[in-house]
Amino acid sequence: MRVSRYTVTVAALVMSVEILGAQTKITAPKNKYSPQDDVQLGREASAQVEQQLPLLRDDNVASYVSDIGQRLVQAIPPELRHPEFNYTFKVVNVKEINAFALPGGPMYVNRGMIEAARNEGEVAGVVAHELSHVALRHGTAQATKATPYQVGTIAGAILGAIVGGTAGSVIAQGTQFGLGAAFLRYSRDYEKQADIEGSQIMARAGYDPRDMANMFKTIEQQGGSGAPQWLSDHPNPGNRYAYITKEAESLHVENARRDSGAFQNVQARLRQMSPAPTTEEATRNARNGDRRTSGPVGTSGRISTNVERPSSRYQTYSEGNLFRVSVPNNWREMPGNNSVTFAPEGGYGAVNQQSVFTHGAEMGVARNESHNLQTATDELVRSLSQSNPRMRRDSGYERGNIGGRQGMRTVMTNQNDATGRAERVALYTTFLDDGTLFYMIGVAPDNEFGTYDQVFNRIAGSLQFAR
Repeated sequence: MRVSRYTVTVAALVMSVEILGAQTKITAPKNKYSPQDDVQLGREASAQVEQQLPLLRDDNVASYVSDIGQRLVQAIPPELRHPEFNYTFKVVNVKEINAFALPGGPMYVNRGMIEAARNEGEVAGVVAHELSHVALRHGTAQATKATPYQVGTIAGAILGAIVGGTAGSVIAQGTQFGLGAAFLRYSRDYEKQADIEGSQIMARAGYDPRDMANMFKTIEQQGGSGAPQWLSDHPNPGNRYAYITKEAESLHVENARRDSGAFQNVQARLRQMSPAPTTEEATRNARNGDRRTSGPVGTSGRISTNVERPSSRYQTYSEGNLFRVSVPNNWREMPGNNSVTFAPEGGYGAVNQQSVFTHGAEMGVARNESHNLQTATDELVRSLSQSNPRMRRDSGYERGNIGGRQGMRTVMTNQNDATGRAERVALYTTFLDDGTLFYMIGVAPDNEFGTYDQVFNRIAGSLQFAR
């Protein structure tokens, strides 16, 4: 079936900190750009990041990192709060020890960083450091020094600089700006500011800042004969361990969080996955059309006639603030420009520059021009038929429950563009609270549909909507 074109659209407790000495006062540097400019730049750069780098689509790991991040966000001092910013925390499935944050709030932590940490406090230290870069607006402050350039022309350079190394060069070459991967790497002064401010944020959030210092020591030790990627775009200001430890002495945190069962579970979960690729391998795969997104099983982006049967074990994914769903754990998520598809190896790819899938499920939302579920579903079927002219309705509508809401289901026949084989398409629809139409499309070859139909029903039954 040809892929459709519809858009898929913690509370933290801040612990009390006893001041034992004078904290270092950090002042945000001069900046000629507005916080709204930061938001715009971050949005543009994050779109490029997620095209070039594979996100780890694992609900347990993602939720764990996000919880740490949101706890730290609550500890940002009032003078550095920007209501325009939207802090998000995602994990990149690459092996290098690195993390980076984009203006306005998008933050990315490499899987290799989590694997290298010895406790939760060390993960929090890295996140707090990056969070401080965002709160202090270091990206656009650095751009302020580059007076020949306009704010709308530096998103690609920010991305190239933050990702660093070969991958940064690759991404920078993909932009129209050509400013080079070395542009906008943070200065040593900005690094020290992020260390100190990050230490204070950690303490207010109930973490021991010395864990940040310990993580930086681990990074330096693992560099071997060549500096690890972190140090290429986060230059050591000198005496880093000493001044972070000294700053920690001015703060006293009761019952500091260093470790948790969740940290141990996440590291165990990562060890069960296939090894993460290097950033260079990941960006090369992206150029070749490989959208591999997570650990145990990747997807090559190539259609195959030999597709593994759906696993009886399921894995849960969260799609932003829209829904949660469980799918067979040998299926992987393929985020598209306007939809999200879950498919097994060989069940999804491009044919004649058209995205198609032969096995799997696509989910998304469609604008509703009607207040009647059946009429809205009829409109969706007509739209699908326009891009799949051989599609025919095979049955009437069945009414049932989808994610705790009244829903409808129908089955259609089609001839797949990729294989020329007959296939069957199960369509599920329901309304969200705001009146938009949520749909799920399950696709399988006609001779395999009996097996897949049960899987599609189970997936639809697992849906949980946030709105």
